[in-house]
Amino acid sequence: MEYMTTIEASKKWNISSRRISKLCSEGRVEGAVLKGKTWLIPERNEKPRELKPGRKKKL
Repeated sequence: MEYMTTIEASKKWNISSRRISKLCSEGRVEGAVLKGKTWLIPERNEKPRELKPGRKKKL
């Protein structure tokens, strides 16, 4: 399986690498793995859907 970093994903998804790191830490990026300080994201993944403003994810 091929992986990309948050920087590579930020170029592909057109959002900041910091936002991608946050999405990974929240568990919203399927298959993301933390290797040291770097998130590795499967290349087949698409950009996660954003929650509507003012709505919280129910746990």
